[in-house]
Amino acid sequence: MLDLKYVLSNLEEIGKNCANRRARCDLAALGALASKRSMLIAKSDELRRRQKEVGKSGGPAIPEERKAMLKEEGRRLRDELASAAAELESVESSLFGMLRTIPNLTHPAAPVGGSEEDNRVVRQSGNPPRFSFKPRDHVEIGTMLDIIDFDSGTRVSGKNFYFLKNQGVILELALVRFALDALSSEGFELCSTPDLAKDEILDGIGFSPRGPETQVFSVEGMGLSLIGTAEITLGGMLSDRILQKLPVKLGGLSHCFRTEAGAYGKASKGLYRVHQFTKVEMFVYASPEQSDSILEDLVAIEERIFGSLEIPYRIVDCCTAELGGPAYRKYDMEAWMPGRGSEGEWGEVTSASNCTNYQARRLKIRFKDPGDKGTRFVHTLNGTAVAVSRAIIAVLENHQREDGSVSIPAALRPYTGFDSIPHR
Repeated sequence: MLDLKYVLSNLEEIGKNCANRRARCDLAALGALASKRSMLIAKSDELRRRQKEVGKSGGPAIPEERKAMLKEEGRRLRDELASAAAELESVESSLFGMLRTIPNLTHPAAPVGGSEEDNRVVRQSGNPPRFSFKPRDHVEIGTMLDIIDFDSGTRVSGKNFYFLKNQGVILELALVRFALDALSSEGFELCSTPDLAKDEILDGIGFSPRGPETQVFSVEGMGLSLIGTAEITLGGMLSDRILQKLPVKLGGLSHCFRTEAGAYGKASKGLYRVHQFTKVEMFVYASPEQSDSILEDLVAIEERIFGSLEIPYRIVDCCTAELGGPAYRKYDMEAWMPGRGSEGEWGEVTSASNCTNYQARRLKIRFKDPGDKGTRFVHTLNGTAVAVSRAIIAVLENHQREDGSVSIPAALRPYTGFDSIPHR
């Protein structure tokens, strides 16, 4: 979340930022609560001061009548202080709850816009492949090759679940290992993370575990939720800590679970929007001076991974309405998906975000430079190395052959042990 003092001192800027990001924030109500909080703090301080005065006024030498009056005054002050403390707690709960709904500040270069159509294409690598046949989508390819089974997934778990089978299983493991090796070579410490996290960790990262718009599966009565990304667990890993050396670079392997609430069109069928998938995530704790350049580094790693997979892609600078709450700036990578839409379309496969100190302030993660007296909040960044479900779409659709088989990119062959998936 943002610093309360900063918000109150820059209400016009915050209001404009909320409007650009399509965030509903009642800044007038927040200001009124902040004023009431200040009044209650001042009132409580005055009551404590008066308590001390009353305490010092007593003694064995004063008349009994005076003792009784002071005792009654002390009881009244104690009751007033308890009442003020209860009211202050209620006001602060509402105030900081409201503060948590205000999105992060926005990088000045991020495009202002209301939908993904307003995202700005930064660069493109590779051109969509030209086929001598009508390309199939990954659902048809996966069914033909007997490597994806949507019907069984629906029968066992419901809509938007699936089984990977045969070479599909090996392809998933190959993509995971390929991504982990790429991160290891870049100096990331590898982690296999829990698939569940405490609700306060989700809330600290910026994922609401409650409410009608949540994308989170919660475990009833446990205070735990299934994670939608290892960003949650990696971000919570160092919560309430003071770090001594930055950057800290973590690579996390996890399953991801999302409700995917809402209506989606034909372009979201198959593996594109599913309730469970495997992902390798990058997460970095950095100093404020490092975070801008590290965001570019994360995008470069994503580009090297998908470039090695021989997938045409483009990088887009996300507009204000597409940033979500925590991100200060976010880049998406969109891969070309020949089977998406009637003639092929770009589809998101990775994202990378600089969340500045927005998450760290909520999770109480600070750092200390050797020459500094105090501490500062770290900056946190995240980026997708490989979201396996969407990477499989890109591999199958871009490397399909006319006979129904799929060629495996050369970079993956050491991990799969085979160079193609033949048509059965």
